[in-house]
Amino acid sequence: MAKFYIEQFGCRATQADGAAIERQLREQGSVAAADAASADVVVLNTCTVTAAADTQARDAIRKIHAANPSTRIIVTGCYAQRAPEELAALAGVSFVVGNSHKPQIPKLLHSITGPQADGAALSIVGVEQNPRSSQGNLPARILTGDIFHLTDVLVAPVLGGEGNHTRPTLKIQDGCNSRCSFCVIPFVRGRSRSLPPKTVLCELRRLTDSGFREIVLSGINLGTYGRDLCPQVGFLDLLERILGETSVERLRISSIEPLDVTQDLIKLFASSNRIAPHFHMPLQSASDRMLAAMHRWYRAEHYARRVALIHEHLPDAAIGADVIAGFPGETEADHTATLDFIESRPFTYLHVFSYSSRPGTKAAALAGQLPGHVIKHRARELRALADSKSTAFRQSQVGRTLRVLTLRGDPAGDTRCTPALSENYLNVQLAVSFPPNHFLEATITHVGNSHVFATPLEPPTFSLSSDS
Repeated sequence: MAKFYIEQFGCRATQADGAAIERQLREQGSVAAADAASADVVVLNTCTVTAAADTQARDAIRKIHAANPSTRIIVTGCYAQRAPEELAALAGVSFVVGNSHKPQIPKLLHSITGPQADGAALSIVGVEQNPRSSQGNLPARILTGDIFHLTDVLVAPVLGGEGNHTRPTLKIQDGCNSRCSFCVIPFVRGRSRSLPPKTVLCELRRLTDSGFREIVLSGINLGTYGRDLCPQVGFLDLLERILGETSVERLRISSIEPLDVTQDLIKLFASSNRIAPHFHMPLQSASDRMLAAMHRWYRAEHYARRVALIHEHLPDAAIGADVIAGFPGETEADHTATLDFIESRPFTYLHVFSYSSRPGTKAAALAGQLPGHVIKHRARELRALADSKSTAFRQSQVGRTLRVLTLRGDPAGDTRCTPALSENYLNVQLAVSFPPNHFLEATITHVGNSHVFATPLEPPTFSLSSDS
């Protein structure tokens, strides 16, 4: 019986793919190993959104192979789809499987660990041997194809990661039809495609029946959900069905493009205490000149109107954004415009990315590529502003009573305290020990470095030995 280990990199969508692979491997009888060193096969699920992500994957392959040269390594994910030959040339790699062929990984694992492992894998359609491999006697084999032919979404909730198994993430959409000039993701994930509503509802019911209280919906371009289905289904329509046809206690939405944040969507959020008041809208830049060069479909004023509308209907909502520092051609005036835009609006946190040139994107060929020290300096300024905005938001919540979900704490941490997450995305420390996965009302008392402290309004009515 083969023992496997999946090592994850990258975004929630990549993690969701890994969860789906794990579900399939378990269903065919494979057993999950505790770590890479004790596994017969390691599946490395990669990201390629930045050069740093590529480097991280290569380093992981080298470490796994050095620790146990007999371990078979299957590299998959976005990096595998973008540059399979590059990965196949690394010592220790047995197979490189692009996103186009991820569903075949269970069959592949069985073929290389079963009784006829030596050549069975070569019978899988699409496998080709890589003559440039440095893996000695058994060259790595590549399994990739046309990503734009994909029509399905790999399905399985992510139960690990943020929240320590308390807040599962369900990917309901994959791929992207946009062509932002800096982004390689559409070329490694294919066209936008959606999980049918019946499947979404079924997965959500399964999760709630298992006892989960908050569920996160994710996707590569979540606002485009349902446009590929026949008949078409709007994202707003899906949310209304979830509220009407499931018992999910709290639904949280991951990143959504600003133009998909409509007045009707905001009003739905404001009308229900079952949807977390939390909007993560990629900004990237507040310079209209840079937005045009990035091939973004909005301008700063469009984005500003969305923020104002959210703040009008949900004044204490979490509002987060992705921002790119040092895009090619960005001047000091462009950078200052972004800083000023963020400073003057009620953002509660930022994800700051230093621009990283991605092969095959239009931005990689643009003139005006900035030196590394300039990019780093601008990223530091954006992160300092992010810290300031986040601190100000936490301070504004002191004295408020929020509904929080208790999370599983660090076993090595202070057992007298309990971590929790508020509806508006505050990391909360409760000065009392509670079990995970319970909702309670708590009053924010003071601010910490990256969290707030809170006092529960009343003692728990559940057993402290419970562990959902």
